[in-house]
Amino acid sequence: MTDLPYLPATEALRMFRSRELSPVELMTALVERAEAVEPQVNALSERMFEEALLQAKQAERAYRDGSPRPLEGIPVAAKDEQPIAGRVASDGSLAHAGEVAEVTHPVVERIVAAGGIVHARTTTPEFCCAAFTHSKLWGVTRNPWNLGYSPGGSSGGAGAALASGTTVLATGSDIGGSIRLPAANTGTVGYKPPYGRVPAMPPFNLDHYCHDGPMARTVADCALLQNVIAGPHPHDVVSLRPAVTIPDRLGDVTGMRVAYAPNLGDWEIEPEIAANTLAVAEALRDAGAVVEEVEVGLRRADVMRAAFIHFGAIFGPMVGRIAAEHGDLLTPYALDFAAYARTTYERGGGFLAGLELEAAIYRPIGDLLDRHDALICPTTGAPGLRAGEDYVDTRLTVNGVELDHYMEYSLTTVFNIASRCPVLNVPSGFASDGVPTGVQIVGRGYDDEAVFRVGAAVERVRPWTHRPESL
Repeated sequence: MTDLPYLPATEALRMFRSRELSPVELMTALVERAEAVEPQVNALSERMFEEALLQAKQAERAYRDGSPRPLEGIPVAAKDEQPIAGRVASDGSLAHAGEVAEVTHPVVERIVAAGGIVHARTTTPEFCCAAFTHSKLWGVTRNPWNLGYSPGGSSGGAGAALASGTTVLATGSDIGGSIRLPAANTGTVGYKPPYGRVPAMPPFNLDHYCHDGPMARTVADCALLQNVIAGPHPHDVVSLRPAVTIPDRLGDVTGMRVAYAPNLGDWEIEPEIAANTLAVAEALRDAGAVVEEVEVGLRRADVMRAAFIHFGAIFGPMVGRIAAEHGDLLTPYALDFAAYARTTYERGGGFLAGLELEAAIYRPIGDLLDRHDALICPTTGAPGLRAGEDYVDTRLTVNGVELDHYMEYSLTTVFNIASRCPVLNVPSGFASDGVPTGVQIVGRGYDDEAVFRVGAAVERVRPWTHRPESL
C-alpha cells in the first residue's frame, strides 16, 4: 500500500470515503512511525495515541454512516503553545511545567469540530521565543533531514513531525517567522495568514505580529487545514468576517505578475539559497507567470530594530516577568531574548518610534505589491541552525559574514511587520548538507488565494520529496 505515514490529507480523505483505507489503519501507521523515529527526532511533546485510536474508530463509523466532517479521521499534531483544556500548558518552560490549561485554543476547537484527531502535541522552544527548537523541559528537537541541525522554530516540532512522518497535518504560530522558518528547514509547507484571518487568544491576538496558521507537506493540504481554522470567532475581536475559503483548484499562474527578489536588501544570502530561489522564479516563468526581478532595498538592521522594539513592548515583558521570578529555571536564550528586547525598546525610542520605522519598512513592499500580484524571496539566508545551540555566546556566520544577532539570517520578520500580507513558504530545494531550503510567496494584503495559486504552481512544476531517506 501507499507509504501511509506520508499520505497527503487530501488523498487520505478520498481513500476514507471510498473505503480503500480506514482511519484506524492510518493512525496505526503513524503511531508505529513515531515509535520508530521519535527517539532520534524528538518532535512530540505529548502523545495521545490511545485516545486517538479510539477516535479513529469513531471516524470509521462516520464514513460508514455517510456523515463525515471535513477533516474526519485525519491526524493533526497541535503546537504545544496552543492550549487544550485539561492538559498541561507549560509553554515549553520548567517554570510552567505543572500548569494546566482551562481553555482550548480556537484553532484546536475547530480542528476537533471538523473531525480532525489531535493525536499529539509538538515541541517548541521556551515561550516560543527562538528560531530553533530545544528546551530544558523537552530536550533537543532535531531536523529529520540532518539530525545535526535544528528544524527551526518556534513551530519546530510541527515541521519535524511532518518531515518524519508522525503526523499528516500540523498547527503552528508565527510572531517573527515561527511557521515559515521550520517549514523552510524541513521541506514542508507553512502558511502565515494575514493578521486576523485565523482567531487567536488574548492578549496576543491583539498583537499584529502574531498569527496562528497551518503546516503540511503539500499546498493542497495546507489549504485544507487553513479553510477549517479560518473565520471569525466571538472571543477574538480582530478575527475577520467573513471567512475566506481557499479554492480547491489552484496552480494556474498564467499571466500573473510575480516580483522576484533575490534579496530584500542587505541580508547575507548563501549561494545555495540564491540558486534555489532563482530556480523557483524560473519555474514560475515556465508555468506562465510574468516574473520580474526587483530590488526591495530594505536594511536588515532597521527590520531588527523595529522588531525588537515591538518585542520589547509586548512579548519581551511577558518573558521578563517570568524571568524575574524563575530566572534560574529559564534557558539562556529566553533570558537573552527578554534582555535584548528590553534594551532595544529603551534605546530605540519606544513604541511610537517602532511604528514609524515599521511604516517605512512597509512602503517599498506596498509599492511592489501594487504593481505585482505576488512577491517571492528567500525564507532564510542560510540553510539551518545547529541543533542544541543557543546562539547567545556563539555568533552565526552566513556567507562568510558574522551576524550581530542570529535572527538576521531570517527574511521572515519583514512580513510580521507587514502583517496583513499573506505569506506561504514552499520548499525551494536542498543545501549541500541535506537540509531543505524554502522560498516565501508574499501576497497583497488579505489576498490569500494568490499565494496558494503561486505555491501550487511551484509544487506542480518543481515537485519536492517528502520523506528523508536516512530516517
